[in-house]
Amino acid sequence: MMKSLLVVSALFAINGFNDSDLIKARDRQDKAALEKMVGDLKPAADKDQKDAVAQYRLALAESYSAEVAIETHDKPSAKNAAQAGIDAAEKAVALKPDSPENHRILGTLCGQMISGMGLAGLKYGKCALTAVNKAIELDPKSAINYLSHGVGNYYLPAALGGGYDLAIKDFRKAIELDGKNADAYLWLGIALRKVNQPDEARKAIAKSLELNPNRLWAKQQLDKTPTN
Repeated sequence: MMKSLLVVSALFAINGFNDSDLIKARDRQDKAALEKMVGDLKPAADKDQKDAVAQYRLALAESYSAEVAIETHDKPSAKNAAQAGIDAAEKAVALKPDSPENHRILGTLCGQMISGMGLAGLKYGKCALTAVNKAIELDPKSAINYLSHGVGNYYLPAALGGGYDLAIKDFRKAIELDGKNADAYLWLGIALRKVNQPDEARKAIAKSLELNPNRLWAKQQLDKTPTN
């Protein structure tokens, strides 16, 4: 787990932000802590609309907030956090278009908007994949880029260019690039469960928990995955 935190923190540092507190709050589904961090970051982003780092930091925090809202089935909060994050991420991309992480976080937030809004959110499908495609183009060796691409494919129906099979391919690519990425194993397991492979799903989710035993959502997903 420590290696995974260091990898993500290194990505944050590219944009001048190195803080594992967001990940820790996400792992324990601590909405209050995430809301506080969003509140702490928002004034800087509002004060300087042309500060790409401040916009990225806010977008990142909103993404984690949206992620936990999705995990806890709070769709209104997920929608609000994702939209606020998209607004900040779009500014970050416009200000620093050569940053793969700015594009990745924008695509991630668009994918979260799909999850938070259901059918009404499908209009964000193009954003979800196009933005992360750009991140992959800029950094094709980044596991987290393929992870985000897979999440986008997971939420986007196959009829609109996404689907579980494509998501599984992305998650496996993320694992190929970083075998210690706990989130990639978690999402691989969730997607495998969707295509009726419960045994393989349990193995993947169990591996995720081995790598990051603090991830509450992984424990919840393992509990709901049937055994044969």
